[in-house]
Amino acid sequence: MVSLRVGEYIEAKGISYYAFENSLGASRGSISKAVKEGKSIGSNVLEKIMALYPDLNPHWLLTGQGTMLLGAKDTPTLQTFNLKTDKPVETQQIPLYDLEAFAGLVPLFGNVKNLQPVDYISIPHLPKCDGAVYVKGDSMYPLLKSGDIVLYKIIEDINNGIFWGEMYLIGIDMGGDEYISVKYIHRSDKQGHVKLVSENTFHQDNDIEIGRIRALALVKASIRLNAMK
Repeated sequence: MVSLRVGEYIEAKGISYYAFENSLGASRGSISKAVKEGKSIGSNVLEKIMALYPDLNPHWLLTGQGTMLLGAKDTPTLQTFNLKTDKPVETQQIPLYDLEAFAGLVPLFGNVKNLQPVDYISIPHLPKCDGAVYVKGDSMYPLLKSGDIVLYKIIEDINNGIFWGEMYLIGIDMGGDEYISVKYIHRSDKQGHVKLVSENTFHQDNDIEIGRIRALALVKASIRLNAMK
């Protein structure tokens, strides 16, 4: 059953069903339900899966024959986190920055026209992105791990520009210093606060004042380099 093999792939990659469904633009619970109940997955969704996860062997997915992953060295895995309102750009040169060269996201976001990137990333048919940086820390593990690259779109109006439940690159004021992380942002029960949620279950949710957010960018995609022997 194709849906069961999709479940095997998700488990092998250490991706949450929420993140996997989000990357496909599928409704929440649609893939997990198909896997658990052994139901069929539409051909249009399967096409998206094979396009977005190039290390997945299409022959294995459809027939169960052969190996799950295509053998290759230094194969990059791309995950996208698209909103339904996103419009893909056919081609774009996305600047890759080294965060260690800056004092935080604030100077990075505020001075992009005068900054020299480490390199440029070109991936067709992604939503418009403003830049890319390397991830550090394990708050979003296993969806993201330290060393992955996240591609982002800067949010100019922090108070009114948040899409609840989406993943963000965020800079938070911590006693005058800027703490940088990647988190889901949810509504908070506290007035004037937002709830920061991690993929890693060992990290607790935190409510912070929205005024402490110094810089914010919506994560549009991530890249992981898989060194496979």
